[in-house]
Amino acid sequence: MMDLSYSRAELLVAVIARLLEGCRHVTVGASSPIPGAAALLRRELTQGAMRVTILGSNRYNAYTDGGVETFDMAAQGRIDAFFLGGGQIDGQGNINLVGTGTYPASDVRWPGSFGSAYLYYLVPKVILFREEHTRRVLVPKVDFISSPGVSAPGVYRPGGPYGLLTGLAWFAFDKQRQRFRLESVHPGHSVEEIRDQTGFEFDCPDKVPYTRAPEPDILALIRGRIRNAIGETYPRFASTFAG
Repeated sequence: MMDLSYSRAELLVAVIARLLEGCRHVTVGASSPIPGAAALLRRELTQGAMRVTILGSNRYNAYTDGGVETFDMAAQGRIDAFFLGGGQIDGQGNINLVGTGTYPASDVRWPGSFGSAYLYYLVPKVILFREEHTRRVLVPKVDFISSPGVSAPGVYRPGGPYGLLTGLAWFAFDKQRQRFRLESVHPGHSVEEIRDQTGFEFDCPDKVPYTRAPEPDILALIRGRIRNAIGETYPRFASTFAG
């Protein structure tokens, strides 16, 4: 019987922390508790060698003007990883943060693109993150491209999508083929479920492994030091971790 003695949030934190291996500086945007906790976990595993900036935090944010400094550091190549989501994400890694329907007469209006396209072009490892995994979110084609996943040949673009993590699975992004490849399915779910809930086509190997569960020592860190650390910015989220 599969061991599910951890929450989905704890699994996602552990997965993202593994994806951040090798990074020197990770910046996390506002309203991103799971990526924030994961970045702090990776920092803990590097014994503080990796720098973490969490916008909205007092303790883990040395910026005095968050937006401007984030963009400046990205342009200088001083941010290795960032996280983007979207109301819609399609199979080419395009994200929509504006709304659904025919722009500008949107049926539903979202907060807007802000600097997402800029960071998408410049940060080497952009992890697309959205817990909801449904055809409403993962669509064949976004209604509005806030940030393109791919660029035309000859366009200078050191950044771009590294992969897509949802509440059901992890997809890597193949920049040559310009599409996602299913790399792992989270325990308790299946490839058939992923196909049913995904609106775009993706590559899939014959055998897809389960996403690696958090090891006991990682769970202990998440439920201890990381819970306390992320609680400074997201106290309600921190309270959901087991004590």
